[in-house]
Amino acid sequence: MARKPGSVSKQVSNPESPIRPQVLLRRSNRNLAQSQKMTDEEDESREIQGKILGIRKGADSGNATEATAEGVQSSGKEGLRFAIKGLARMERRLQRATKRQKLKVEETHLTETLDKDEYKPPDEVATAGWKQRHQNRGVSKQPDRQDRAQRGMFGGEGLDLKDEAPVATEEALDTVKRGAARPPPVNSHYLPLPWRGRLGYACLNTYLRTAKPPVFSSRTCRMASIIDHRYPLADPDQPEHATKNRPDKSKAVDHELGVRFVQNLGLQNAADIVKMIRWNDKYGIKFMRLSSEMFPFASHAEHGYKLAPFASDILAEVGKVAAELGHRLTTHPGQFTQLGSPRKEVIEASVRDLAYHDEMLSLLRLPGQQDRDAVMILHMGGVYGDKAATLDRFRANYAELSPSIKNRLVLENDDVSWSVHDLLPVCEELNIPLVLDYHHHNIIFDPSKCREGTLDISQPEIMERITATWRRKGITQKMHYSEPCPGAVTPRDRRKHSPRVMTLPPCPPDMDLMIEAKDKEQAVFELMRTFKLPGFEKINDMVPHERFDEPRPVPRVPSATKSKKSKTRANVRRKRAVDEEEPAEADDTAVAESDAIKTEAAQVSEVTVTALEFGMGGPDNRVYWPPGMEEWLKPRKRQSNKSTKSGKRDLEEDDEDTGENLEEAEGI
Repeated sequence: MARKPGSVSKQVSNPESPIRPQVLLRRSNRNLAQSQKMTDEEDESREIQGKILGIRKGADSGNATEATAEGVQSSGKEGLRFAIKGLARMERRLQRATKRQKLKVEETHLTETLDKDEYKPPDEVATAGWKQRHQNRGVSKQPDRQDRAQRGMFGGEGLDLKDEAPVATEEALDTVKRGAARPPPVNSHYLPLPWRGRLGYACLNTYLRTAKPPVFSSRTCRMASIIDHRYPLADPDQPEHATKNRPDKSKAVDHELGVRFVQNLGLQNAADIVKMIRWNDKYGIKFMRLSSEMFPFASHAEHGYKLAPFASDILAEVGKVAAELGHRLTTHPGQFTQLGSPRKEVIEASVRDLAYHDEMLSLLRLPGQQDRDAVMILHMGGVYGDKAATLDRFRANYAELSPSIKNRLVLENDDVSWSVHDLLPVCEELNIPLVLDYHHHNIIFDPSKCREGTLDISQPEIMERITATWRRKGITQKMHYSEPCPGAVTPRDRRKHSPRVMTLPPCPPDMDLMIEAKDKEQAVFELMRTFKLPGFEKINDMVPHERFDEPRPVPRVPSATKSKKSKTRANVRRKRAVDEEEPAEADDTAVAESDAIKTEAAQVSEVTVTALEFGMGGPDNRVYWPPGMEEWLKPRKRQSNKSTKSGKRDLEEDDEDTGENLEEAEGI
């Protein structure tokens, strides 16, 4: 192919292979050796076929039919053996041919002709290709090796083509360096002691969640489950079963059945809140956040539903218990509830979600101050490229909310975009309380007004303004506290909450403090034990894998029919007793031991745990598990007898080998 004048040839080849001239191979250009080899292989194949049929090379044509019949009868096994060998040879030849073709493709040199006007240096060509591929992400989701290598040119992490090690950019190194040199998140020497406030946790109790049956308030389902349960059960008179009694889709659809299914989940969740509140009160916890998933899909546009009247009674019962024990309940709508979004559908969904949370808190029917303290904490959400425009949209959408939602709505600084100084002027303008989250402040803050750390944010000029937003509405102030995981350096890593917290923030000693940590109530226990807060003396360590506040399974009792091993031992003892003319006392002892085991098992099986005592820690209040010992909450994992026996056998063999070696070493 002739090149155009003024064009440049770009060559793409394997750099390790030598440059060879382009040669077009034709069938007539095969050399004699290759042709002879193929001929020999064909002859070999024909010979194998002949042996299969019992025909020898050079047999007379007149005796061919007779030889074929005799050969099939006399040498069937031999023919089968030759057939297997022939197939193996054919497979090896195919593999060699495939390998040769693969090598030829790898060594092939392809030439691409570009016009002179379209020619660009190699770096620019790769850069343009990388940009084009990333603009059209739908073509390939996984970047290839060359893409990752070029990514370093644009400030991201690339790939070194020599050793495939990640290439860190200067910006990434600078972020790590600044993160490692940041001040500690807690840099105040003040501790709010003696503590008179309420400590709380969010949504889930780890001890009750792992009980049998579990106690928690976040049972949920998929949207597909609601749709499936619109069909009646195969046998409506029997309870639902995953395999034996499922919804029958051949019957008519009833939308009321799907709503009833998801509402029953919400009723189970709400009923367990009563147990959680009583459990918290027993161990000195007076503050809890209700789960937003208590009633699944309640605010959904299609599958949503009102809580009244089906949940009015159970929520009133929850509020009655909370009022008796002086327990504070709050909620925290999810991250998708954003009143500053520019999208109309997001605003509509956010209003529905806020209305659902407001209805749930109102149906608790809490008395005056407790009802005012039952607030809904909300994040401002995204920035959408312009903070001022987002705040304007928030003001307009907030004005359209119902008075009940406005009375409960509270804003919180986040760890992505909105700092305390961004939200405080808006809260003062619209009369909205501001929740100070210490952990979020240590990630997102205004360096021109306040430095990172609890010492600066706790200065009187800031704290007094925050407290005033609560006092104007007559709501008890609350704060959030958590700590980053150990070793977290970058802002992304620091956003993750640590399982527990090590200290108290410099807040007022009568504060309602929400501890946001992975270990939930155990993080509160950790603070109570560390600083000897009220109620710490009630909390004792768990016995690993054991619980004394729930029904225990009946232990296995030896069956009446003895095993072969026990029978053999009994026969030996009986023969020995006959030989010695003595009574077989061993059998009487074994019977007595068996009766004792059965009596003990019967006593254990008679122990019952009432509904009030279930999951409450038992007589010794054993509800605390040390950090990292979450496995204590569940029964010990079973180990197969096979692995145990094999391990013992290996140890015995090792002991025997050691003894033999020792004897050889001592010359015994």
